[in-house]
Amino acid sequence: MIKRIILFCCLLSVTILHAQDRSLFQKFQFIQNGDTLPYRILLPENYDSARSYPLVLFLHGRGESGRDNEKQLTHGSALFLRDSVRQKYPAIVVFPQCASNNYWSNVHTVADATGKRDFYFVQDGDASLSMKLLLSLTGNLQVQYKIKNDQAYVMGLSMGGMGTFELVRRKPNFFAAAIAICGGAAPATAAAMKKTKWWIFHGGKDDVVLPVYSERMQAALKKAGAIVKYTVFPEANHNSWDPAFSEPTLLSWLFAQRL
Repeated sequence: MIKRIILFCCLLSVTILHAQDRSLFQKFQFIQNGDTLPYRILLPENYDSARSYPLVLFLHGRGESGRDNEKQLTHGSALFLRDSVRQKYPAIVVFPQCASNNYWSNVHTVADATGKRDFYFVQDGDASLSMKLLLSLTGNLQVQYKIKNDQAYVMGLSMGGMGTFELVRRKPNFFAAAIAICGGAAPATAAAMKKTKWWIFHGGKDDVVLPVYSERMQAALKKAGAIVKYTVFPEANHNSWDPAFSEPTLLSWLFAQRL
């Protein structure tokens, strides 16, 4: 009985600590023309408004869409809350939240009778509403905070991986590096992204977003002259963000890149 009580207390303390950690991401809303983009922002420890910092944007997947300004922290936030990371890589880290009725990228999804999904990326169309808000938010952050000109980064998973490609395409001279996990884009757009350095991840057994979408993009980016790292986890399904976040050099690689 005593052991059970001790175990319960330990689990409770871990849960409370986890909640406290996430609360370090301050809650904000970016509003433009009556449309709202919720976002959370983690400032560096001992933040100094006179100092310039790297910027990291993190784009969540479809399952974390909504308006609660909470779910977008489900994947990835713990990575930036580690004491060792905050001390070694002080940065302004932003997690925006896409609306449930929208996507980060301009993409059409078609499912067949078996549930297999194909993604058709619109090359020349307008940005989605969430992407338009994200682009404006990025500009607003540049005004509100001192962002290092050569150290802006973006990373995302699944729908957010697709959004990562599109955000870099629509802001081609801004991001020094990008990490796209189980995402995809139209290979014909790769030339617009060649100034950004890439690390692309995918699960070899992904049956939600097939690996071919990342395979095509890494090949197109390399052909366009971009510097690309490409990692496939042979046994991973759609949750390839788990092994990606465990890559020991992930953040050291990211923060080492300069525009």
